[in-house]
Amino acid sequence: MNIADIKKELIEQKKSKFKGNIYHFSQVNFAYNSNKIEGSKLTEDETEEIFTEDSFIPKSDDAIKLDDLIEMKNHFRLFDYCLDIIDEKLNKDIMIKMNMILKRNTTDEENPRYNVGGFKVVPNKIGLINIINTSSPKDVEKDLDHLLKEYNNLKKVTIEDIIDFHYRFELIHPFGDGNGRVGRMIMFKECLKNNIMPFIILDQDKPYYMRGLKNYKEDKMFLIDTIKHEQDIYEMMAKDMLDFKLENK
Repeated sequence: MNIADIKKELIEQKKSKFKGNIYHFSQVNFAYNSNKIEGSKLTEDETEEIFTEDSFIPKSDDAIKLDDLIEMKNHFRLFDYCLDIIDEKLNKDIMIKMNMILKRNTTDEENPRYNVGGFKVVPNKIGLINIINTSSPKDVEKDLDHLLKEYNNLKKVTIEDIIDFHYRFELIHPFGDGNGRVGRMIMFKECLKNNIMPFIILDQDKPYYMRGLKNYKEDKMFLIDTIKHEQDIYEMMAKDMLDFKLENK
């Protein structure tokens, strides 16, 4: 499938705001799944209502955190920002802007420990079991500079390169919060930029994704296979959506 068609349609449909297309699907599914992986209690239906109606009717009596609502809307804006800068070379300013968009108006933005608008000032780790250590705050910029230099010097970027970048980005864990969501958005951007099938990591595949990250150093193929599976899912959806568009021209 021509990835340029997906890229073109996402950008054009973002401007039109027409519902029921690949842009609509990607926005809702990306926001729902990426936030759900991080603990959001909002359902997929609620996410779609927030995207299309800017409101929703709760499907249960469970309390919804205000930050969950704000970060869901912010993720929509983050996806739009990704499309706006899709062909730009990845750099630290883009990463910081992504994190700022995601965390805007949240309680984290009010807490200096999270340092929204900059890199982490408090050490953090990945996971509660089989903990993965990350870069110390003082090493974040140095480690990111090294990672970006290696990545941006690649003559041809492959899906394996993007996955490797993601793993190393997550090991640095540069922000006080939002690292996973920013990291997954970077992968989507870099896939489209480099003519590679993009993907959305589904919450139902979170155990495979997390296992792939934790075991990546010993066995890269587990994470690579998981992400290639997500590519297949997105490609099937894109074919249906783009075929529908073409038939109705």
